[in-house]
Parts: sequence; structure tokens; C-alpha cells
Amino acid sequence: MLLKLMGSVFLLFAGTMFGFYQAMQYARRPKQIRQLIGVIQRLETEVSYGLTPLPDALLTVSRQSAEPISGMLSRAGTELRARDGRSMREIWEGVIGETWNRSSMKKVEKEITLELGYMLGRSDSTDQVKHLRLAASQLQVEEAAALEDQRRYEKMWRSLGVLVGALAVILMY
Repeated sequence: MLLKLMGSVFLLFAGTMFGFYQAMQYARRPKQIRQLIGVIQRLETEVSYGLTPLPDALLTVSRQSAEPISGMLSRAGTELRARDGRSMREIWEGVIGETWNRSSMKKVEKEITLELGYMLGRSDSTDQVKHLRLAASQLQVEEAAALEDQRRYEKMWRSLGVLVGALAVILMY
């Protein structure tokens, strides 16, 4: 009987934690998109006004950012500095591919970020600023969609987690 009770508590706890984890992902996504927009705006400043070389700009902006975005930028800046025969595109794809799963952002934001990385370092600062602004505006649209998803699904996932845990307990008895 005690074992069954402990199993019930564990199932209820596990279901609740799963629901809260999913809700947290919906809450983190708009914040991370906003951070990415801020990073892009700081990169724009570094490129246009500071005339900073791209590896240095990425490293500078990474120090002013929060994880997981700062880790992506830091790694990209470090690898770009070392270069070792790889192009900016190869470095950017590798870094984003390996580090993106630590974020709560979705495939759309990943594609925008990849496209931006493909354009950085390929032209003069004026053209790069245009690409940075385009990426920021695309991400602002995605931020609005992420806020709507958060509003719609965050509370639902919390409730659903508790209810699934409770259902598992009921089915167990």
C-alpha cells in the first residue's frame, strides 16, 4: 500500500514537472528572441559605428549577452578568429547546429539566424547593416507570435501536466 502511494505521488509529481517544463519553454522563447534582437542591434552598432572586425564584434557582443546566445556568439567569434580554412558560413552553421538545442527558440528563429550568419562578413558594413536590420525585423514578427503562443499555451501546459499525472494515478488504482 505504501509503495502504491509513493508511486502515485511520484507520477503526480512527474506529470506536474513535465507540464511546468513545457510552460517554461513557452515563457523563455519570447525572452530569448528579444535577447537575440538586442544582440543583432548591438552587432549593428559594432559594425556600422565602431567599424569593428566581425570576430571582435561577435566576442564583444557575446560578453554583453546572456546564455544561450552569448555562448553561440563567443564560440563563433573564437572559431572565426582561428578560421583554419573554413568560411564564415561553415563556422556559423556548425556553431548554430551544435548550440541551438540549448535555447527555447524554434526552427523559424534558427533559419533567420542562419541566414544572417551567411550574409555577415561577405560585404561592406552598409550591406551588413541592412541584413542585420532585416533579421531584427523578422525576429520581431516571430517575437509577437511567440508571445501569442505563450499567452495561449503556457497555462494550458501547467494544467495539463497536473491532469495527466492525476489521470495516471487514477488509472493505477
